[in-house]
Amino acid sequence: MTLDFLAERFKAIPRSVWHQRMRQGDVVDEHGVQLTPDSAYQGHQRLYYYRVVPDEPRIPFDEHIVFQDEQLIVVDKPHFLPVMPSGGYLNETVLVRLKQKLGIDTLVPVHRIDRDTAGLVMFSVQPDTRAAYHALFSQRSVKKTYEAIAPWRGDLTLPMTRASRIVEAGHFMLQHEVSGAPNALTHIDVLEVRGDLARYQLRPVTGKRHQLRVHMAALGLPILGDGLYPTLTPEGQVDYAHPLQLLAKSIEFTDPINGRCRHFKSERTHSDWPDNNVQE
Repeated sequence: MTLDFLAERFKAIPRSVWHQRMRQGDVVDEHGVQLTPDSAYQGHQRLYYYRVVPDEPRIPFDEHIVFQDEQLIVVDKPHFLPVMPSGGYLNETVLVRLKQKLGIDTLVPVHRIDRDTAGLVMFSVQPDTRAAYHALFSQRSVKKTYEAIAPWRGDLTLPMTRASRIVEAGHFMLQHEVSGAPNALTHIDVLEVRGDLARYQLRPVTGKRHQLRVHMAALGLPILGDGLYPTLTPEGQVDYAHPLQLLAKSIEFTDPINGRCRHFKSERTHSDWPDNNVQE
């Protein structure tokens, strides 16, 4: 049982406490599914405990629902708002905000984007069809398009494909490229150039953590507002006026439940792109 694992792994916390936490729905798996005291143990599975976060400050930006039916909810997420609870974030996450707003306890994100990234995120409503939507991403059947603002380099030949091996960099916040068989693939093109900056189109084929940020930094094109690449910003220094200029702009796929072609587009724009109005 998962309960047995938690009691054995965290000996300082009584088994009865873990039992109560699981009964309250405070322990979930990597897909956001609540685990009960009777849930079977599965090796190599990530678990999350929704601990109480005292005095959690509100993130002053709102998510927008762009689509909702009985199976799926698509949200246009602002910068700075995490998708799921972690660290010091609980109520100020897209998942918890949606559950409170819509009263749907079965909501689970089908995929995630970084807290710093704005744009589209999909949520599954029904547990019995959830696996079909997860499979879209694991089987790379979703066409994801991002946009980013970064320095312009006229010496690069675009469009191009960046294929490399990305692994953890020794700091829990960072990833980096190493030699070896590629495990990360991104198609990169330029949409527009204005002076020293350009607006790039990024289409990730794989979904490695921080993939787009790592690939752009490795090309000498660090995304504007990036507090991780190429230089790690000290923790706690959040600048709401200058968000990461990375936007999950569109998602396209064939709905596995009804066979319809789904195409969703974010209405957000880049705040640091000249002549654009900020939409948060």
